[in-house]
Parts: sequence; C-alpha cells; structure tokens
Amino acid sequence: MSKVDNTGSALDGLYWGDKPTTPESDGNGALTQSDFFALLTQQLAYQDPTKPVENNEMIAQMTQFTMADGIASLNTNFKDFATTMNSSQALQASSLVGQYVLVKSNKIEFDGENVEFASANFPENATNVRVQIKNADGVVVRSVSIPDADAVAGRLKLPWNGATDTQALNEDGTPKVDKDGNPVMELAPPGTYTISVEGSIAGKNEAIPTSVYAPVTSITLGNGTTQGLLLNVYGQGQKKLSDIEEIAT
Repeated sequence: MSKVDNTGSALDGLYWGDKPTTPESDGNGALTQSDFFALLTQQLAYQDPTKPVENNEMIAQMTQFTMADGIASLNTNFKDFATTMNSSQALQASSLVGQYVLVKSNKIEFDGENVEFASANFPENATNVRVQIKNADGVVVRSVSIPDADAVAGRLKLPWNGATDTQALNEDGTPKVDKDGNPVMELAPPGTYTISVEGSIAGKNEAIPTSVYAPVTSITLGNGTTQGLLLNVYGQGQKKLSDIEEIAT
C-alpha cells in the first residue's frame, strides 16, 4: 500500500497541467477586479472545448462586473463627499454658537431681567390683533391689543420685558408710577411662558403663528444616517439649520 502524501491536498490529483491559483482576498471578504479576471481566466481554461463560451456571454459578464465595481466606487465617493459636507456644515454652524436665531415657537424663557423678543408675520388684512402671554399654569399675565396691525403688515417684533397687567404697589399700598407718572407694572417671575397672537382676518378670528428669538448654546453633529447636524437652541430644543428663519445681528 502506498503512503499518502499529506503535504498537499487530496484534491490536487483532480487537476491536470498547471495547478490553478486561488484568487486572493483583499482582506475585507470582497472580490476585487483582479479576482474577477482570475476567475474569468480559469473559466476559459476549463471550458468545454466542444462548447466554448460565447463572446457575448464574456462581454456580458465583464460589463456586469464593471458596472458593479463602478457603483461601489461611486458609493465610496458619495460617502467621502457627504463627510466633507458634514465637516463644512459643522464649521459654519459653530459660528452660530452664542448668536440669537429666530425659530418657529410660542415658548418664551424669561430670566426675570432681560427683554425677550417674539415675532409674528401679520397678513395685510389682519385687524383687532391681540397678543397674550401666559404662565406655565395657562394664566394670562399680559394682554396687549394692536388695532392697527394691518398698517404694519409683515413680520413684526414683539418685545416683552416681563411686565404684567398688574400694577406694582408701593410699600404703603399706593400704585407705583415712574417719574413721568406712568404706571409701573408688576414684573413676572423667571420661568417659561407662552405667547399667542390672534386677529380678525377677512372677518374671521384666526391664530397667527409666532416665532421666538433664542441663543444657540451648542451644536450636535449627526451620525450621517438618522439625523444631520442640529443646533441646540436655549429653551427651544434641537433645531435643524433649515428651521432657522433669521439670525439676529
């Protein structure tokens, strides 16, 4: 009985002539263009001489692989392009940190000292407009009428310094007034408030959407798949760049 040679594979005896080479991996489990041509060469070497591969079949195989390779390269280029765009957007957005931006919202964060600014876009036919500010409990603390809003059609800023509809009192209980004799209104405590604007438009009472100015505190870089770059706006949550209506100067 002959001794089996364990130095090679038992399948080596199935080949005649030169032993075919095994395509090498590119390290990530995917076949490369070199692998494809190596397989194509082997296919030609071991084809049935009586039924050779048709030229159109070879061309079809080469075309399919070239298309697949091109699409893979295109995807890689797009990923690189997206990465570059994200970096550019992040650089631009970082300049907004600390800046006040205008976003659609009805929520005002009052710190008890500084004037807060809201904004509304008034239609040309808006009349009898009323602006109300409510506290966290839904109680109206300030109500102002703008009877001639149609005369200032367009976007109008609505500043609020925390003044309420309640007149402040002196220690002796008398109404407090300024040096010009105007009543001094009681100041609202710090907290979250909501602003609403309603007016008569074409004879029908309607709500007018509002926006609020708030500072950008930071930016959040997206992961490129589920979300893009986001701005963290104080008191307003995360906003996309497309949500910014105006940058205050």
